[in-house]
Amino acid sequence: MPLPPRDIREPRDLAPLLEHSVLRSEATAGDVQRACAEARAHHFGAVCVRPAWVADAARELAGSGVPVVAVVDFPDGRGSTEDRVREAREAVARGAREVDVVLQLAPLRTRDHRAVFRDLAAIVAGCGVPVKVILETCRLHHDEKVAACALAKAAGAAWVKTSTGFAEGGATEADVALLREVVGADCGVKASGGIRTADQAMRMARAGADRIGTSASVAVVEGRLSAVPK
Repeated sequence: MPLPPRDIREPRDLAPLLEHSVLRSEATAGDVQRACAEARAHHFGAVCVRPAWVADAARELAGSGVPVVAVVDFPDGRGSTEDRVREAREAVARGAREVDVVLQLAPLRTRDHRAVFRDLAAIVAGCGVPVKVILETCRLHHDEKVAACALAKAAGAAWVKTSTGFAEGGATEADVALLREVVGADCGVKASGGIRTADQAMRMARAGADRIGTSASVAVVEGRLSAVPK
């Protein structure tokens, strides 16, 4: 469920909102270990990884109180519902405590809202942990964003999420504010994609995000104006 409202006065206040992400396809075990150590040290809200690294991250974070988030059908969102449910369940079995699944854009664009809803509802029901639905907002027009949010919430998703970070655009304040307006206060909003500095993260939080996905979490909480490339 979404985090309770909190005053964000300085970069360190953002730490519980941050999902420290290791999503590059070429990431190594060392990258995951380092991210988990950083999450422990800074008390980040979660560590987000691809399914192959869930067990490693869960082992590194054991006893820390920092949960593992697994991305599913990432980054394209083109798998069948059966495959998506299976991938989500396997991630949970390995230690994921939340799942971020990419919305299937094809049926959304043809307004087959029933298919979108059934797919998301099956994943929510099938994995047994909170689900975030990644909308890839840079590829949607306004009405599609609204419909996607409504469908995700109706299907039981705990959050809607702006972006994978692997498309041509990422999170914007306008999209975060729109998502928050549509889903209301009882559903979370995660901003992700292109967030590299404390200023960007602050603006996303003030626009309505209660989760922020970034690989630059350390730079964010340290208040850097620019992030160190990884």
